[in-house]
Amino acid sequence: MSSSPVFADATVLASASPSQAVADVTNWWADPATKEWLIERPIKIGVIIIVALILHWVSRRVINKLAKSSIEKKGTRSNPINKIGLPGALSKKQKDKQEKQLRSIDKSRENRRISRIKTLATVATSAAAIVVWGWAALAILDQVGVNIAPLIASAGVLGVALGFGAQSLVKDFLSGVFMLLEDQYGIGDTIDLGDGVFGDVEEITLRITTVRDMDGALWYIRNGEILKVANHSDEFSVARIQVPVGLSNDTEKAFEVIEDSVQKIAKSPEVAELLLDKPVVNGVSDFQPDYLSFRVTVKTLPGSQWQVQRIMQGRVLNSMNDAGVTTPYPYGIGITAPQLEKDEE
Repeated sequence: MSSSPVFADATVLASASPSQAVADVTNWWADPATKEWLIERPIKIGVIIIVALILHWVSRRVINKLAKSSIEKKGTRSNPINKIGLPGALSKKQKDKQEKQLRSIDKSRENRRISRIKTLATVATSAAAIVVWGWAALAILDQVGVNIAPLIASAGVLGVALGFGAQSLVKDFLSGVFMLLEDQYGIGDTIDLGDGVFGDVEEITLRITTVRDMDGALWYIRNGEILKVANHSDEFSVARIQVPVGLSNDTEKAFEVIEDSVQKIAKSPEVAELLLDKPVVNGVSDFQPDYLSFRVTVKTLPGSQWQVQRIMQGRVLNSMNDAGVTTPYPYGIGITAPQLEKDEE
């Protein structure tokens, strides 16, 4: 890059006579190069900066306005659920408690939606700022005489190199952005990521998701490595139990005992407030050489399926014992009742 004529002419002016200096100043000022460096280029640089500031302000304003509009628009469920599935089984206190739980779920879901929108707005604002000021920097360098073609070419080569070197990082960030856009899961949800990673989500960033499993271990999973996810806390959950019954039992009697038992359990105070619908006994779902199995399903509040399962399994077994409906091995595998009594003697 050649030196500026402005500074070269200033050295000559310092050693000239007054009249000569005046003439030189006049000529220097009339020189197109002087006007270009002192007037035209600074004005162009100023215009570039002003345009960049305006573009930055407009992009940020548009993004924030869109985010605010999305936040003010209330989120709706894609599949609305019945708020009270067992109106006859719930007392007023239980109904109020269930309504409170559902409102809490709605509030948590709404807070998650707002947090997701704000995060995406921040990412979009940062991306817009990088684009605007990157263009401004290149335009200013071009105005001061720097050949930006090699810079652009070098940036392209550097971008390709970084793309190969940091492709996993880019993959993590892009996966994080799409995960937020699609609202696949949120903080507090119980998710299954496969490979033994099953637990509650504690933190979500654009790069990683942290999950606390039932043993207390905290898993750090890169978003780019999450290929599939099962969300056990979205919209509603389903409690499912398999009731094994010995082949010597009357299947119709076994069905009636199980049906009567689960309906009574559904009306109990500790279970009724967790349900969104009545339990359904699907009948015989599995037939083996030594037993058959009845399947029971019931829709519950999100995340309450395991509590309902635990209660139902214990009480259904008690009801079967009281009604004389036996399980496949009531005294243990290979042990019969007479043999058990003989051992006790």
